[in-house]
Amino acid sequence: MIRPPFTPLLTLGIIALLLGSAPTLALEGDASAPIEVEANRLDLDDRAGTAVYTGDVDIRQGSMQLTGDRVEIRRNDQGLLTLATATGDRAYIEQKPAPDEPMVRGWGRTIVYHVAERRIELIDRAELHQGGDTFDGGYLEYFLDRRVVQARADAEGVEGRQRVRMTLEPEQQDGQ
Repeated sequence: MIRPPFTPLLTLGIIALLLGSAPTLALEGDASAPIEVEANRLDLDDRAGTAVYTGDVDIRQGSMQLTGDRVEIRRNDQGLLTLATATGDRAYIEQKPAPDEPMVRGWGRTIVYHVAERRIELIDRAELHQGGDTFDGGYLEYFLDRRVVQARADAEGVEGRQRVRMTLEPEQQDGQ
């Protein structure tokens, strides 16, 4: 199979947009950190604006990590990343918002990252850990900039209800 010489650069550019598009949330060095991608297969369709990685996919840049059995990255006509979707038995996303804040971690059978909106959807067996707080349910939505969580017991296309559960850690007061 003959690939145009720009294909690897385009792929890395798409990933850079995915992982480096959030400098206000991520650690300052994340956007300039090297991008590491591991997968068993890559199918790139430049005209459709998609890159599909399959087989134990692991994408990392700085403190951000996105994993799944399959990760699809979509971009618009201007070449800007619009959507990243990770699927698998337990797809995973994590990022450290700031040096003094704990890692934010999320799981689900499907994870959808809406880049422009800076919003993450965790679907089916969804779980989010933010500091000492945990959220579980059929569907969780996390707004990165506002650090807002919305949860539901059911998700579209998912059979059965997965009740929303939360564990909230109390604020620690000085001297305790």
